[in-house]
Amino acid sequence: AGPGSGGDGRRGAPEQQHQQQEGRGEPKPLWASGESRPGAGGAGQPSPQQRTETLGFYESDRGRKKKRSLSDLSLLRFISAELTRGYFLEHNEAKYTERRERVYTCMRIPRELEKLMFFGIFLCLDAFLYVFTLLPLRVFLAMFRFITLPCYGLRDRRLLQPAQVCDILKGVILVICYFMMHYVDYSMMYHLIRGQSVIKLYIIYNMLEVADRLFSSFGQDILDALYWTATEPKERKRAHIGVIPHFFMAVLYVFLHAILIMVQATTLNVAFNSHNKSLLTIMMSNNFVEIKGSVFKKFEKNNLFQMSNSDIKERFTNYVLLLIVCLRNMEQFSWNPDHLWVLFPDVCMVVASEIAVDIVKHAFITKFNDITADVYSEYRASLAFDLVSSRQKNAYTDYSDSVSRRMGFIPLPLAVLLIRVVTSSIKVQGVLAYACVVLFYCGLISLKVLNSIVLLGKSCQYVKEAKMEEKLFNPVPTSTPGKPVNKPQSKFKSAQGISTDENGSTSVTNQPVHHKENMPSVLVTSNSDQFLTTPDGDEKDISQDSSELKHRSSKKDLLEIDRFTICGNRID
Repeated sequence: AGPGSGGDGRRGAPEQQHQQQEGRGEPKPLWASGESRPGAGGAGQPSPQQRTETLGFYESDRGRKKKRSLSDLSLLRFISAELTRGYFLEHNEAKYTERRERVYTCMRIPRELEKLMFFGIFLCLDAFLYVFTLLPLRVFLAMFRFITLPCYGLRDRRLLQPAQVCDILKGVILVICYFMMHYVDYSMMYHLIRGQSVIKLYIIYNMLEVADRLFSSFGQDILDALYWTATEPKERKRAHIGVIPHFFMAVLYVFLHAILIMVQATTLNVAFNSHNKSLLTIMMSNNFVEIKGSVFKKFEKNNLFQMSNSDIKERFTNYVLLLIVCLRNMEQFSWNPDHLWVLFPDVCMVVASEIAVDIVKHAFITKFNDITADVYSEYRASLAFDLVSSRQKNAYTDYSDSVSRRMGFIPLPLAVLLIRVVTSSIKVQGVLAYACVVLFYCGLISLKVLNSIVLLGKSCQYVKEAKMEEKLFNPVPTSTPGKPVNKPQSKFKSAQGISTDENGSTSVTNQPVHHKENMPSVLVTSNSDQFLTTPDGDEKDISQDSSELKHRSSKKDLLEIDRFTICGNRID
């Protein structure tokens, strides 16, 4: 400051120096930003805006906490704060709404599941009654046509229609296996199994369940190979010799599978007749072990469809096994009605445990994998579509065979065993007894026709509700399970590694390509509750698309899924 500026010049000197430091970019001293000088009052203490906050308290407050009175930190004040503090659930409305919907879904699962089970069991019953009622009549008509063929002349190159050839093969296999089962002594098998320990029988029963699934998966392929070999067009007569090895292989399969089911029924009979019921309890606890092996796994809609079909088949097979056990026990007690009431509690206990396990298993699978309860109506529509399509003029398979492929239920071995048990347990003597047999057979035919009419009507209703009528008239060519359908590819998408079918749906190939940002991902997964499940293989790299695309693609692929199709990396 120049002379004569006085005190004002002395006060302006620091400000002028501060402006010069700003112009040169030099750092400002701490006292220039409003803090007190070192050595002044509040020596080096930062302002409230510059203080560091730690767990709700400022650094400068640490010294003040020592000066607080004891009343501020009293136990009563803490308890009062805990009793009066509040929170608002609406701050996270989406989370709690989702949890509530999951609870509602779990409450709907028993009803939806049992509706599917009820429909599926009657489908299996229809296919099972077909073997006893309509199949003998169809075999008789086919043989009558074959015998009277010279009277009508050869109007066609085929002696018999393909369906008639398949019916004759089924009838011959059924008769041959029935006579072969007479060489198996049921009483000796019963006492042989009864002499084993409880733990050994439990292991044997588990092994029989695994063997039954393996036999079912391979047996239907054997029967399909026989039917196709016998009915495919052949140019040379020598080519018909190939039917013989396929026929003997089919007879061997049906015989071995019938023996396997007989051992299962005998083991269950031993469990019913044991004094302490320990074996029956252990066999029932095996159902609850199934929950542990199924619930905590990642499931898609196709895997759940396979599991539902397996549960339908397992429940119907258990009903037939319980019927065989009751027949054998009633025979041993001379058909005393009082003994039936002795068996009734055990039968109800087995059925109730099976239903409870299925409900708990499906409820938690749908909860962990974020699957709605409406998916069971789609499964029911898919089963109904098989029944309706088998009644079309362009049907390519019999309905009983489609049930076998879809659910893994093959009625021939079970029918052979049931005929063997009934004929050995019930003695038919006299004209009145044969008249009762004829009336019983007519009752079975009436039950089969009534069941078929009701199922066909309900199936048409389910197909219309699912809007699948156009697929009946424009069937999509299906492929062999495990093999992809040959689809035409466009030039643009073949370069991108994407194949396209006629309906415009896309599928990603195995070529590592770079997708554009605006191109949506086709394969989808659910991203909710991923911490509860472990993704399989390459599913970690698959992003989620819109829910509408996921619903449409999975619903279309559902018709191509049978019991033993590999969905993902496993068969459920």
